[in-house]
Amino acid sequence: MEDTIAAISTSTMSSGGISIVRISGPEAVNIGDKIFRSKKNIKLSDVNSHTVHFGTIEEDNNEIDEVLVIVMKAPNTYTREDIVEIDCHGGILVTKKVLEAVLNAGARLAEPGEFTKRAFLNGRIDLSQAEAVIDVINAKNEYALKASVNQLDGKLSERIKNVREILLNNVAFIEAALDDPEHYDVDSNVDNMKKDVDNCLDIVDKLLKTAENGRIMHDGIRTVILGKTNAGKSSLLNVLAREERAIVTDIEGTTRDTLEEVINLSGITLNLIDTAGIRKTDDVVESIGVNKAKKLAKDADLIIYVVDSSRALDDNDYEIIELIKDKKVLVILNKSDLNQITTTQDIKKIIDCEVVSISAKNETGIEDLENTIKDMFFNGKISVNEDVYITNARHKELLKQTIESLNLVKDGIDNMISEDFLTIDLMSAYEKLGLIIGEEVEDDLADRIFSKFCMGK
Repeated sequence: MEDTIAAISTSTMSSGGISIVRISGPEAVNIGDKIFRSKKNIKLSDVNSHTVHFGTIEEDNNEIDEVLVIVMKAPNTYTREDIVEIDCHGGILVTKKVLEAVLNAGARLAEPGEFTKRAFLNGRIDLSQAEAVIDVINAKNEYALKASVNQLDGKLSERIKNVREILLNNVAFIEAALDDPEHYDVDSNVDNMKKDVDNCLDIVDKLLKTAENGRIMHDGIRTVILGKTNAGKSSLLNVLAREERAIVTDIEGTTRDTLEEVINLSGITLNLIDTAGIRKTDDVVESIGVNKAKKLAKDADLIIYVVDSSRALDDNDYEIIELIKDKKVLVILNKSDLNQITTTQDIKKIIDCEVVSISAKNETGIEDLENTIKDMFFNGKISVNEDVYITNARHKELLKQTIESLNLVKDGIDNMISEDFLTIDLMSAYEKLGLIIGEEVEDDLADRIFSKFCMGK
C-alpha cells in the first residue's frame, strides 16, 4: 500500500482512439510531474483535484506523446489514493512507452486487480462490490450486466449488512444477559429472538433462491439440441447463430460430433450444443456421437428437441422422449412450411412440455421460440431494476452455510439449549455473511479473487 502502482487500463490487444495509463498511490502526482510538461507551464502538484490538463509526456528530454492528464486527489478517487490518469493516443507502442516512462519515474507495475484491491482495502467498496466489478466487465448479456451493476451499487451488501446487524444485536443481548442477569432476561427475549431468526432465514433464503436464475444470467443457459437425423437441428443452430456454423445436407448422419455456439437471444445467453442425430446405427463413429449427445442431455439446463413435423414419430423419437421426460424440454416442430404429420397435440399426449412450430428453412416462428425460452426460465421477463440476484458461486455456498447455522439456532431455541450454544451458531451465521462482503476475509482469499482481474483494473 506504500508503493505507487501503474498500469495500462485500456485494451492492450489492439489500437484504439485513446489509451489510459493509470497511476495510483502516494507518489502519483509527483511521478506525473517528473514526466508531464504542461502547455501552460503548471505543475500537477499545484492544480485542483479532478481537473484535466493538456501537455506532453517526455523522458530524457524526448517527447513521447501529446496527452491529456487527469489529476484526482485522495480520498475522492476509485482507490481513495491520489490518482493520475494519462490519456494518450491509442497505439500499442506509444502506450507502452508512456507506461515505461511512468515506471522509470518511480512507479511499480500493478498486479492484476490491484487498483480494485486497494479500493477494497481502503474501504471504498466491499468484497461483493469488488467482485461485481469483474462481473460488469465480463457480462455477456443485458440481464447479467444489470444484476452486476445492482451488486456494484451495494444492493446485496445492504441486505447482508441488515441481517448481520440483527444477528449481532441478539448476540449482544445474550452476552449482556450472561454478564448482568438482574437487568437482562434471556427467557423473556426468546420470542423476539425466534422472530429475528425467522426473519433472517427468510431474507437469506430468498437471496439463495435467486442463485439459479443468477447463474443462468451470468453463465448462460446450457442448451442441448437433440433430435433424429435430418430433423433440422443444425439448421436451427445456424438460424439462431445467424451464420452457417453447421454443415447442413440431406444426407442422414451428417452431424457426427458436437458443435458449440454461444448466442444472445433477446438478452439471454444460450450456450448451444448441436449434437448427432439420435438413431440406431452400426456406424462406429456415429454411435460415439449419439452416446455423447445422450450424456450431454443429462447435464443440460434446457433440451431443445427438434422434431420433423412432416414425418410421423417413430421408435427413435420415443427413445429420445424417454431420455428427456424429466428434464426442462422445449419441443420444436420444425418444417412447418410442409404438410404437418406430427402436431402439437401429438407431442403433448406423450410429454408435458412447451411446443413451438417453426420453419428453420424459412426462418419463421423464431420470435415465438425466443419468447417461449424467456417464459420457461424467467416467467416472461427478468425484473432486475431493483432486484438482487446471486450470480457468484462463492456467495451461494456461504448463504447455504448461513442457513445451516440459523437453523441450528432455531432448533436450539425450540430445544431450550444453553445461551452459549445459541451465541456460537449466531456468530457462525454472522461470520459466513461477513465473508461475502469482506468483513471477515483471509488474505489468500482476497488474493485469489483479485488475481482474476485484468492488470489495469
